[in-house]
Amino acid sequence: MNGVGAEKSWNTSRLGLRVGADAIAAGAAGVLVAPIITAIDRGIIENASGRNTLGASLQASFKEMLFRPHRFFFSKPFALIYTLYFGTYLTANTIDTASSTLSNKPITTTTAGTSKFLATSTSNLALCLYKDNRFTQMFGAASSTRPVPLPTFALFTVRDCLTIFASFNLPPLLSPHLDKRMSEEVKKYVGAASTAQFLTPAAVQLVSTPLHLLGLDMYNRPGVGWQERATRVVRDWGKSAFARMGRIIPAFGVGGVVNMKVRRGLMERLE
Repeated sequence: MNGVGAEKSWNTSRLGLRVGADAIAAGAAGVLVAPIITAIDRGIIENASGRNTLGASLQASFKEMLFRPHRFFFSKPFALIYTLYFGTYLTANTIDTASSTLSNKPITTTTAGTSKFLATSTSNLALCLYKDNRFTQMFGAASSTRPVPLPTFALFTVRDCLTIFASFNLPPLLSPHLDKRMSEEVKKYVGAASTAQFLTPAAVQLVSTPLHLLGLDMYNRPGVGWQERATRVVRDWGKSAFARMGRIIPAFGVGGVVNMKVRRGLMERLE
């Protein structure tokens, strides 16, 4: 009896197809955002290590993307970035599917609860730290398998926590204040919630970028004094922060919207 009752309280309709839809949506969003983010992340690290300037690195990546797409899209850097965002989106999607299954709600239902935030944040943080470790080794001062030091990992962790907090926690807190200050004319074109969703992750890069640059410098130049490190961080702060803002928009803006819309469309067909 208990087994029957439990089965009736769950929405397991087409569960396998729903998980497949979660993966398709995550894959579509991941392949859309991965190219630009691959180019930007490589450019920032090469610029910080002195191997290349940010502009020249971006130019080289886009040339390879256009004229040698097989090399770019089957490269290890692209695979690392794609895995990062596919894994993040897939985690969020499967949490929604698990929630609708266990609570016996329509399969198009989404959640914004603590469990989704914690699971998505953990997935993103773990994959991002692994990606940063490999990118730092590949595009740092000298390509090698030298381990990334723990202080660099710690700085990268704080950097990612700031971005995650600004992407998931700050927008709901900021949007009511924006809503009061935005004119009705502006609201016709863009809502306060959407504005906050784009603004907060981008703005926090002004704070998190120095942490990113300091972590890279500790890997690239071990044993350098703090005054010299600070000079290097300040030198690269502006352009690197601007570049990281450019990667946040596709990562947490465009990619999130594509993932949401593709998943919703597939779920509506299954419902």
